[in-house]
Amino acid sequence: MMAQPYPKRAGYLYQYCNCRILRRGEIIREDLWVRDGKIMDPEVLFYVEKVKADEKVDCGNSIISPGFIDVQINGGFGHDFSEIHSSEITTAVSKVAKGILSHGVTSFCPTIITSSREIYHKILPHVKKCDGSPDGAGVLGVHIEGPFISKDKKGAHPEQLIRDFEDGGFNQVLDIYGSLDNVALVTLAPEKKNSNAVIEEFVKQGITVSVGHSMANLVQGEEAVCSGARFITHLFNAMLPFHHRDPHLVGLLTSNQLPRNRKIFYGIISDGVHTHPAALRIAHRVNPDGLVLVTDAIQALGFPPGTYAFGEQTICIEGKRAVLKGTDTLSGSIASMDTCVQHFLKQTGCGPVLALECASLHPAQMLGIDDRKGTLDFGTDADFVMLDDDLHVLSTHIAGELVYTRQN
Repeated sequence: MMAQPYPKRAGYLYQYCNCRILRRGEIIREDLWVRDGKIMDPEVLFYVEKVKADEKVDCGNSIISPGFIDVQINGGFGHDFSEIHSSEITTAVSKVAKGILSHGVTSFCPTIITSSREIYHKILPHVKKCDGSPDGAGVLGVHIEGPFISKDKKGAHPEQLIRDFEDGGFNQVLDIYGSLDNVALVTLAPEKKNSNAVIEEFVKQGITVSVGHSMANLVQGEEAVCSGARFITHLFNAMLPFHHRDPHLVGLLTSNQLPRNRKIFYGIISDGVHTHPAALRIAHRVNPDGLVLVTDAIQALGFPPGTYAFGEQTICIEGKRAVLKGTDTLSGSIASMDTCVQHFLKQTGCGPVLALECASLHPAQMLGIDDRKGTLDFGTDADFVMLDDDLHVLSTHIAGELVYTRQN
């Protein structure tokens, strides 16, 4: 059923048959054509080039979806991107990139939480943007989550390293982060003084801004979006809850005070632990087009139940939960993207199209890369995943190359 690893021959044309393709909001029965790492238009192949496939692949009636994109993942398989020496960060990113292929992820944003200036300067230059390959999922850029967040909603972030924006504004940001060349996404608290000017500067530099870990009210959130922010970091978590007189950041999902051309996206941790199924359903029904599934996974992703020492912390994995030893305090998510998709589908009844788009098209749209990622439109990158009817991953493909296949 599954394709074999691709020969490195320019112009080699593959035709995926007996499959159902997710394209433009529908799952349709149609063949998928791939050449040189791109999705091809069969009409051009038939009527203009007048060529036939070099190889046909029987997909066994599987669903073909764009590859999953995880824009918030802190680590996995024993590695934490924020607690590591600069000499080891490349290895850590590579290990996680390889491990998440089995979960259908073809691109991701390694996430670094609130850290010291020295850590940012040592780590950020070494997390290079790169295309995916058989060695692992592609790196779209770093997601820096902090240090400009609220101490009152810090979550697991170290309070002593949280910073305010000084009057120097963006010069201070550059001093703390160093180079922004490898950064794709930044999370900050919009209620902080000078935040809107900083947001505007990030946007000018092509970096997506997210609001989160915040005590902001709705007006402050709306001002941030008007300044250029377009994402909410893990909705419901690490922010003020919805209130009928001030819905806070949650209210951005239905605000009528945003620019007409500005679509708001929001992350959801659909792991059965961080977000109640009723909350998933509320978000889905209110603003389905902006929903982005994220794992927010920590270094314990990929580990079986048990007790593990990670640095100075001891973490106990109990079913779907990772807690600090001797407490009921969640230490982060251990969810994989495919399980988040499956849980979201089950709990919301949204149907497979939306469940898959929340892990592929929507994150690509949020990052502004949907002209090449997150879709199976003609001319886009041939990053895709084959799934069964229950959305279990059968195989993962990057640039038209088989990079993972499930062993029966």
